[in-house]
Amino acid sequence: MASPFASLPGAVVDDSGLQHVGNPLIEQRALSEGRAVVPLGDRAVLAVAGEDRLTWLDSLTSQALASLPPGVSTELLVLDPQGHVEHAASVLDDGETTWLIVDRPDAQGLLTWLLRMRFRLRVAPRDASDEYAVFGGTTAALAALAAAQPGGVPLVWTDPWPAVSTGGWGYAAVDPHPGAARDWAEVLVKRVEEKRIADAAAAGDLAVVGLSAADALRVAAWRPRWSADVDERVLPHELDWLRTAVHLSKGCYRGQETVAKVHNLGHPPRRLVALQLDGSGSVLPEHGAAVRVGEDAVGAVTSVALHFEEGPIALAIVRRSTPVDATLLVDTEDGPVTAAQEVVVPPEAGATANVPRLTRLSRRTPAK
Repeated sequence: MASPFASLPGAVVDDSGLQHVGNPLIEQRALSEGRAVVPLGDRAVLAVAGEDRLTWLDSLTSQALASLPPGVSTELLVLDPQGHVEHAASVLDDGETTWLIVDRPDAQGLLTWLLRMRFRLRVAPRDASDEYAVFGGTTAALAALAAAQPGGVPLVWTDPWPAVSTGGWGYAAVDPHPGAARDWAEVLVKRVEEKRIADAAAAGDLAVVGLSAADALRVAAWRPRWSADVDERVLPHELDWLRTAVHLSKGCYRGQETVAKVHNLGHPPRRLVALQLDGSGSVLPEHGAAVRVGEDAVGAVTSVALHFEEGPIALAIVRRSTPVDATLLVDTEDGPVTAAQEVVVPPEAGATANVPRLTRLSRRTPAK
């Protein structure tokens, strides 16, 4: 689907949508301060109608949804029998339909799986992406858009990250959490409204920014995402995703036994770290770039961004045994760069360890 924002001055558009409109760093500041919105062309919308929809989704996924009130935002994971993440979705119910906002590459796979799991229940999953577009930004900025409300409830999903939801558990041992200051919501609008927004942006009446700005703010908040941070063996514990996407005491679902065992008795084999990259060079690592301690490869980069305040930053998954005080090396096409790690998931995570809180550095430490 062609982006209606492709004609904006300075627009850079690819298959995912509008990437930026000329200056991603300025766009990040505008987005974080509520002076702009971002069309999330890399997101898709699934709708699940039917009387049994909430209890059905509750039985299949990691989240407690059976009694989800209309208008309350949460998120879910679909796990395989070994507890690995297969799908992820932001969740909002309007009293008639449950709306799932998903990364576009995951949409068809998740929908196909849901259709296979219907059996005789009164549920009707469908892809609603042709009917609705998704925009992101601060709650105040999105108030200027006409949210769709087919069931009478405005379809505005407010990101629960990084607060620990009921039944969840937070591993990150920092205070304050870097995501605490991130005001983020996503709104569903009808496709005709998307065209109106594009026309307003072209006329200079509404500020629109690109996906790279939204992703940089996400990386700085240590917020995991299916399309970037999930591989075929990732456990939710490794990304600190028990905070918002897993209810530890809701009952059985596929993968629940592994989730409980790792959390209560063991430790996840890998852990998420945030990286402050040496900014003296101009090349950022690619997704999947090796992370090393000396010559020993200990993990890989999952997300990377150039942040308007913090400079070059990344998220990476490393072995649990990687020393927390080790200076890491990250491979780039111009050679390795040094990276200072901030512990997101500590090695002690799991076994319901009581990890002491740490004060987070508020500024980048200069490269040596």
